[in-house]
Amino acid sequence: MAANLRILMIAAEVAPFAKTGGLGDVAGALPKALAAMGHDVRVVTPAYPAQERAAATGASGIAALTGDLSVPVSPGPLPAGILRGTLPGSDVPVYFVAERNLFDRPRIYGYDDDPYRFAFLGRAALELSVALNFRPDVVHAHDWHGAPAILWLATAGESDPRFSGTPTLFTIHNLAHQGRARRGVLGYLGATPPPIREEGGDEVNFMARGIYHGTLVNTVSPTYAREILSETGGSGLDGLLRFRHYDVHGILNGLDTDVWNPAADVRLPLAFDEKNPERRAASKRALQEGLGLRVDERVPLVAMVTRLDAQKGMEITGRVIELLMSGLAGDAQFVVLGTGAKPYEDMFASLASAHPGKMSAVLTFAGELAPLIYAGSDAFLMPSLFEPCGLGQLIAMRYGSVPVVRETGGLADTVQEGVTGFTFGPYTAEAFWAALQRALLVRATDRDGWRRIQVAGMSTDHSWAGAARGYEQLYRWALARRGR
Repeated sequence: MAANLRILMIAAEVAPFAKTGGLGDVAGALPKALAAMGHDVRVVTPAYPAQERAAATGASGIAALTGDLSVPVSPGPLPAGILRGTLPGSDVPVYFVAERNLFDRPRIYGYDDDPYRFAFLGRAALELSVALNFRPDVVHAHDWHGAPAILWLATAGESDPRFSGTPTLFTIHNLAHQGRARRGVLGYLGATPPPIREEGGDEVNFMARGIYHGTLVNTVSPTYAREILSETGGSGLDGLLRFRHYDVHGILNGLDTDVWNPAADVRLPLAFDEKNPERRAASKRALQEGLGLRVDERVPLVAMVTRLDAQKGMEITGRVIELLMSGLAGDAQFVVLGTGAKPYEDMFASLASAHPGKMSAVLTFAGELAPLIYAGSDAFLMPSLFEPCGLGQLIAMRYGSVPVVRETGGLADTVQEGVTGFTFGPYTAEAFWAALQRALLVRATDRDGWRRIQVAGMSTDHSWAGAARGYEQLYRWALARRGR
């Protein structure tokens, strides 16, 4: 039997402590699945204001460790406090790096010094492993924010006996966000490798560096792993990715089934599962009543829970919702929950105003409403321009809402036309509308077929157990690559 592994995981966000998207979900769920397999996983992430407050009050089980950690950055070591908590429902420790000048801010990202902030995180995570007497078998870093640790290990770290030969795995969640900065940040990090082709004369690209220096690289779905090798999907890094294509793998994200479980979700008016999907009607009624829509089980209720930006398909969505609300596919209702770019918020607000009683646009952070939308809607839309994995379609299927998605990235890997949902290929409003029409036609004319699609989606295993086995295999391959 293979020995259990010691895994150091570095991420800029970890759910439920901090989250802006799928990265936080992965960093909060994958360690628990790995720990359930017997591996020793330690997670390191910044201490944002909520964690600082929790440590001060003793909330959420977060407490400060004694003493400061000395983090070796240029021009001299910088002290950081360390807070400790655990991932809910597990014994997996999470260590929060507390440096208030860098992390005690209102937002996670979006600052000019972000490259320095996450370079500090990477060095702090490695020094913390030494302070904890935890020599990792593998360092697993997520997205460009985790890449500084990988860069340092592959360069300056090779001459440090504490870290020499440490294998790494670099996970790409969204290739479009690359962490570009002036090369001065490399001096701050303590590693000054020569430029690579993907960097300008005085530039460092941390996403490129993670790909270049990682022992192995993976993305969060098999299709996305193929798409990023192309010029259209590679965000300018396709040449580097093709150079390393033997080391690029795709592992589909899982779903935290403890959090997303309609059979035990106290946020719903009535529990249900694939054996009694008709009990979803209580959620649909509550959703219609709560949002001021006409209460009618027979009317199809279509929904989106999304970030309102171009990646999520907003450019082709407005026309489709206009057609849906005009009645061209019969009577229908529509609900959208999300925030984002003002033009898209204005678009949905205008449509909702024009169709009272038929459409509701909740353009605010209302996470407590999301489970009811998944459980109460009949169809769930994800027309993404690109989608590394996607979480919404997995939740929708588990909660019995039939997904209508574009065939890209993880959406293509998880939704099968006519089996677990409906799909379309071209990124056009016409193709999107045709797929939605097919879905609504099946619901209107073949209720047994519709129920089969619902039950197939609800019965599909998208838990983290399978994905964790895939990551375990990559860790062992990385170890073998470094002769360990």
